[in-house]
Amino acid sequence: MNENLERPLVELETSKGKVILELFEDEAPNTVANFVQLIESGFYDGLKFHRVIEGFMAQGGCPTGTGTGGPGHKIKCECGAPDAKKHSQGAISMAHAGKNTGGSQFFITFAPTSHLDGVHTVFGKVIEGMEAIDNLNITDRGEKPDSITKATVTRKRDHDYSVEKI
Repeated sequence: MNENLERPLVELETSKGKVILELFEDEAPNTVANFVQLIESGFYDGLKFHRVIEGFMAQGGCPTGTGTGGPGHKIKCECGAPDAKKHSQGAISMAHAGKNTGGSQFFITFAPTSHLDGVHTVFGKVIEGMEAIDNLNITDRGEKPDSITKATVTRKRDHDYSVEKI
C-alpha cells in the first residue's frame, strides 16, 4: 500500500473555493497534531488570510486578524529534521515570530521559497484547489482579506493526536 494514501487530509472551504491539503504527519508529527486539534475544535472557522503577499505566500490562522494572535500555546519547530520537507509551491508551513513560537498561524506558498527551508516547519501541501489560494486578495495592496469559511479534517490515522506544547 502507498503510504501517501494514509496521510491525513484537510479541506479548507475558503471565500475563493475549496482547498485540499495533504499533511506530512511522518515528517512533522507534532505540528500536524496541533493543526488537526485546532481544526477539530473549530478554531480556524471564520478566520481570515490576514497577510497575502503576491508571488510569495498567503498567511492565516490568527484569531485577531492582525498577525499577532494565537491559540494560547506554542509548539516546537520540526524544521531541522533530516527528512524535513522543503518549501515548494503549495507548501503549508507553520508561521512563527522566532524558533519554537508557532501556535496556530500558517502560510501557503505561491512559489518555491527555499530561503525558508530549515526556518519554518513544512507540514503539508496543497493537492487540490491551488487556484483558490492563487486568487486570494493581496492584502499588502490594501485589498479586503479572504477567509476560511470552514476547515475539516477529512482523513486521519487511527490514533490520538495529542500535542506537545511548550
